[in-house]
Order: sequence, then structure tokens, then C-alpha cells
Amino acid sequence: MPSLGADMESGTLLEWRVKPGDAVKRGDIVAVVDTSKAEIEIEIFEDGVIDELLVAEGTRVPVGTVLATVRPVEAAATTGPGAGRTPSVRSQGASAPPRPVPVAPQIAAMAPLAPIPIHDGHRARVSPLARRAAEQLGVDLTTVTGSGPNGAIIRSDVERASSEAVSTPAQRPPSPPGPPPPPPPASPRPAPAPSDRQAAMREAIGALMARSKREIPHYYLEARIDMSLALEWLHDANVKRPVNERLLPSVLLLSAVARAVAEMPEMNGFWIDGAFQPGRGIHLGVAISLRGGGLIAPALHDADQLTLDEIMAGTRDLVQRARAGRLRSSEMSDPTITVTNLGERGVDLVHGVIYPPQVALVGFGGIRERAWASDGMLGVRPVVTATLAADHRASDGHAGSRFLTLIEHQLQSPEAL
Repeated sequence: MPSLGADMESGTLLEWRVKPGDAVKRGDIVAVVDTSKAEIEIEIFEDGVIDELLVAEGTRVPVGTVLATVRPVEAAATTGPGAGRTPSVRSQGASAPPRPVPVAPQIAAMAPLAPIPIHDGHRARVSPLARRAAEQLGVDLTTVTGSGPNGAIIRSDVERASSEAVSTPAQRPPSPPGPPPPPPPASPRPAPAPSDRQAAMREAIGALMARSKREIPHYYLEARIDMSLALEWLHDANVKRPVNERLLPSVLLLSAVARAVAEMPEMNGFWIDGAFQPGRGIHLGVAISLRGGGLIAPALHDADQLTLDEIMAGTRDLVQRARAGRLRSSEMSDPTITVTNLGERGVDLVHGVIYPPQVALVGFGGIRERAWASDGMLGVRPVVTATLAADHRASDGHAGSRFLTLIEHQLQSPEAL
């Protein structure tokens, strides 16, 4: 069970996407895990052949539990089952901070999943995630053919069945002549049930932020940044673009942070075991609010190497998948510094709380017209307030002020972003 955040102690294996004997390569999605915040797609970090699945779907296990074993491709080709077996399906992201966690005993066999009757008299297994999707989409599980391990029904099977039902609606007999029957009386809409996930997320966020404020010696800085040049450049660039390809000001802010971090690596990494460990890459954790409430901050990988168009596309993709519960494990374990932008929510100033074991968080408020003095002249300029929350164990106010100044300098040369 991979560690998908400092606040994660255990997770529920919702669904296997592979079965013993399947060949896999690095980056393949092999399972779906439910944390207190979201359903996360688990990637595999080595090539090979799935040997055994050691944890049953629907089972909650501690972080560090071995979920499956994988045989290297060479061993799979030359030896029998079980040879060259290596534990896999665990967090091995390139920049994920190591975390000492107890490894639970391996579960020797797959526990049976909840069966459902099938029309021909046989029974098939259905994963918890597929059952939940069937309830949400109104799909009759007895009509679904499973493609998972041993014929189990998985979420993609349910989604495919739902799509087919929409594209080929059932034929209805013609209505008899005469006036249509009166509509049934409207029934009061039931009040939405309280969300267990939302409550669990709030509890997890609260526990992590309390730990952060308790253990991390925060210091805070803020700087007002004139956005005139950046917004003028953005306007001119967007005029030449189709509407669906236009850039948002937030893209400039993310790019400026990423490039500033490249010049000040002490802001990019983790405080672990009493020492600073630099991140292996600049992976911005982009704070995203979820529709049902709560917050999640997946990684925008190698943000300093991305163009503005790539940052725009990558951010849009993260937001869509975060709200649809389709994030990957590497996106949850890799962030090296977090950026939160509440300007669109009407906020002028953000003082964030560091996400441990990271050592810094950058916040942006809204871009507002403010009085601005320059060269002895007083005028009105579009201004954004940037804030930094940083770990005093890893840096000090002098370094933090340089960092905010670097962000400002990046935004004064938007054509270089």
C-alpha cells in the first residue's frame, strides 16, 4: 500500500486492474485505492509479470503492506511461477520522500468478493468500486460481463455498460391512441445524505494541518506584485488564440513559481529525519477544491520544464481528474512544493499551512486594482499579493524574501515564461 501523503496511514484496495500472469510495464495502472481524500489509481514502477495478488478487493490495510508480487520479465520467461518474485505495487516515485512505516503481514489468498447472480445461473464477483459505480449510473450488474481477475466485474465494465445503454436505448412499444396519462404526483426530493468521505477528509485535513502547525516552525512573508506587464502580454497572446486555447493568469503564476524554485532549490524538497532533502525535480502541488468539499494537491510534474500551454493543459487535466476521482499515485506522492491560488474565490491574501514534509507553500490572492507609486507618480495598477509559508528549519526570512523577489522578477518578463 503506497503512501499517498503524510496524513495517510492506511488505504482500502477497491479494485484490481490486473490478474496473475498479466505483463505490466512501468506506469501501468494496476489497482485503485481509496484514501480518506480520494480514489487513487495506483501505478506500477517496474516492468514484469504479475505473480500473485496478495490483498483482496475491499480490504483496508496499513501503508507499507505488500499488495502484489511481480516477476521480472526475464524470470517470467525462464522460470516457473514464484521464481524471481519481488514485492511491488508500492510507492517508489522518484521524488517521493521516504517514510518509515510498519509493513503488515502479507495476505496469503484473495478473499471472495461479494457475488451477484447472472442470468445463466452462474455468479460473478464485483469489486466495491464497480458496485458503487453501478449504483451511481443505474446499471443492472446482472447484465454486465466482467473483465477483471477471474471474471470479476470492475468499474470500467460498469462504465462501458452504461455508455452502451445510452447509445442504444431500449425500444419501447408504441403508445395507444388517446390523450397521454397524467404524470405521477411529484414527490418531495429527499435531502442529500451526509457524506462519509467528506467527514473523513475533513478529519484527515484537520489532523495533518494540526501536525504541521505543531511540528513545523512556520514563518510568513508577503509581497505585492505589479501584474501590468504580465496581463498586457497575456491579453496580446490570447487575442491571437482560439477561445478554447486562451491562457489564464494563474498559468503565469504557476510558471513563475516553478522557475523561481529552480533558482532557489532550498525551497523545493522535504524535511525528513532532522535534515533537508532536496526534491528530485520541481513538482508543483496544485491545490484543488473538490465539489463535495475538501482539498487535494496533486503534482504538476517538472513544472519548470513546461511551456505555458503545457501548464494550462496539465492543470486543467488535474482539476478534472481530481474531481472525478481519477488521480494517479505518483501525482499524490510527488509534490515538492505546494501552490494555492484563491483569487477566483474573492480572496486578497492567503496565509497557507505547509504540507509536511514539504518545506514551503506559496499562496496567491486575487489580482486587484490598487494604488501604485512608481517613479514619483501615483497611479492604479493590477496587483497580486503573493505569500510564502516556509519552514524555518530549512530556510530563513532572508532566503524567503529572495524567493518572493524571484517570483516577482519572473512576472515582469512574461514573454520568457
